[in-house]
Amino acid sequence: MIRAFVLHSPGRRLGWLLFLALGSVAAASLGHVLKPVVLEGVTDLPGLPFVALCRWDAGWYGSIASDGYFFVPGQQSPVAYFPLYPMLIRAVTWLGVNRWVAGTVLTFLAGVSALLLFQRWLSKVAPAQSATAWLLLVSYPYACYLYGVVYSDALFLLLVVAAFYALESDSPIGAAVLGAFATACRPVAPALVLGLVVRSLERRRKAGLPIRIVDPVPGLAGLGMLAYMVFLQQKFGDPLAFAHVQGAPGWENAAGWSAWLKDEWFHQMHVGHWTVKLRLGAHAFVTVGALALVPAVFKRVGWGYGVYCLVVLALPALSSKDFQGMGRYAIAAFPVLIPLAKGLDEWSGVRDLLLIALAVGLAATAFVLGTGAYVA
Repeated sequence: MIRAFVLHSPGRRLGWLLFLALGSVAAASLGHVLKPVVLEGVTDLPGLPFVALCRWDAGWYGSIASDGYFFVPGQQSPVAYFPLYPMLIRAVTWLGVNRWVAGTVLTFLAGVSALLLFQRWLSKVAPAQSATAWLLLVSYPYACYLYGVVYSDALFLLLVVAAFYALESDSPIGAAVLGAFATACRPVAPALVLGLVVRSLERRRKAGLPIRIVDPVPGLAGLGMLAYMVFLQQKFGDPLAFAHVQGAPGWENAAGWSAWLKDEWFHQMHVGHWTVKLRLGAHAFVTVGALALVPAVFKRVGWGYGVYCLVVLALPALSSKDFQGMGRYAIAAFPVLIPLAKGLDEWSGVRDLLLIALAVGLAATAFVLGTGAYVA
């Protein structure tokens, strides 16, 4: 039994996590060896494995880390990417470290730390489902973005899990501070602000205790996003530049009925190449599956986590024209794994086969990413 073997001891859990993480890096490196593709116009990429983990949006993060922000209305611009992750990359480069090495190491450390902290959070919120829920996330095919890929998802996950863990440890001020860093990392502040506030009040109500003046303080988590908006207003005269640039040619993710009704997704599923259908179909499947689990989150985990999951999934799902990227965005909706784990634990054979399939899918996704393919 995979679950019993891996979770026999903390050492085995860490070993399994590192095995999957390093295996993901190795698979991406193999993909690059078989089909070398590098970021256009970038001349300071190091050798393997780092070059295999610098794909697509990594170019924007590396550019921000070295050159800062610019904004040209109607054109793709780095203002679409929130500042905390590239700021940390820049801070590491001040030590003389190559920016791509810095980004890869930051992602890897943040991803492993996030998954270890996720296990501790599970032990507080859903101890009965902690084993399976943890394995589902560490084996998730799009978890390759937590294992060194120069994207901000790992840092965001670490900060969000840390914010909720602080709240569960009765530290609303700590939750607010960590949440503020999280909302400076990705543009889903409403999800985290609502989730933390509702959960904070919910915990007091369930304990039969009066609401304290400090209990709504986690709502200050939105200050991270607010600070970025103030910066955009002062520098470019548009506090919502990160949203307005989404409609630029090449991205074409402007809000509107076409995006909401997923016209592009239906078009691609009708006329697109089979690889495009597979990619977009997988993202749509994850989106629908995660949203289908949200009602169970409300029921089994609480209203705070239910609100958080609903909004953190709905915001990118509505804004995307074709569900592209939802596979990795769904990582942030980690509480949905609790009801899924509960169901799988009743079918241990299916659970173990699924975990094997997910681990194989993780290796495959990392390999394809390493070839330079547009994965998520």
